[in-house]
Amino acid sequence: MAVFKLLPCYGEIHARCGKRQAGRKLFMVQLSLSKVSVVMVVLLLFVLATILSSWLSLAIRRGVSIDNSIYTSEKANGAKRTIGRRLLGVLPLHEQKKQEAMNKLEDVLLEPPRAASERSRTYHRRMKYLPDLMGEDSLKSYPRRVFIDVGPWESDGAGWLERTYPTRGQEFEKYERKGNEEEGMSEWMRERVREEEFVVMKAEAEDVEELVKSKAIRLVDELFLECKTKNNTKNKNKKKKKKAYWECLALYGKLRDQGVAVHQWWG
Repeated sequence: MAVFKLLPCYGEIHARCGKRQAGRKLFMVQLSLSKVSVVMVVLLLFVLATILSSWLSLAIRRGVSIDNSIYTSEKANGAKRTIGRRLLGVLPLHEQKKQEAMNKLEDVLLEPPRAASERSRTYHRRMKYLPDLMGEDSLKSYPRRVFIDVGPWESDGAGWLERTYPTRGQEFEKYERKGNEEEGMSEWMRERVREEEFVVMKAEAEDVEELVKSKAIRLVDELFLECKTKNNTKNKNKKKKKKAYWECLALYGKLRDQGVAVHQWWG
């Protein structure tokens, strides 16, 4: 009888064990499902991170493209002269020589010379002219050579060209632009010269600044820049604003960046 009384207890224990085993199985299934959920969540986060990274990369590239649009435009405009001259039969080596010559120009003076008139000839002699730096036959490559003198009535640009500038036996067409003229300097330039021509100019800072602003300065190959400063006692034109010397240096740097062989002129 005692044995039979234990049977229900055994059955009950067996049932309880079965429930425990079922519970363990259910727990393991739930644990497996939770692992799968974690993996799915990780994969989802990875996909989202990849999409976000691609979107950010695209946005950055677009931003860089926008930021560099001016630089790209400037670079394309700077290449117009080379392309134009190649189409006209000018040797590609010619532009290469010019770029090499630009690196051999005299250094800019960090301070203006104290002498303003006769003694300033010392600074003229230090100039390294573009035809000398480019080679003996460099000017022959151009279909036309032009000299433009922009300045006061008393200046003698044409005489200076004949006396000083290394024309190398080539003929230069000479233009003078004196005093206050109604026609703007940029329009005046575009009507008379072309990009494929060799253009030498002597001008004051005010006229050059207009050409830089309108991009017409790219028509000029070599420029002799006269920048009147506050310390220059020879500046007789009281209407023109005198500049600080650092402003002259800044304009000089802009011209070099535009591919113009610029010289400081102490006339």
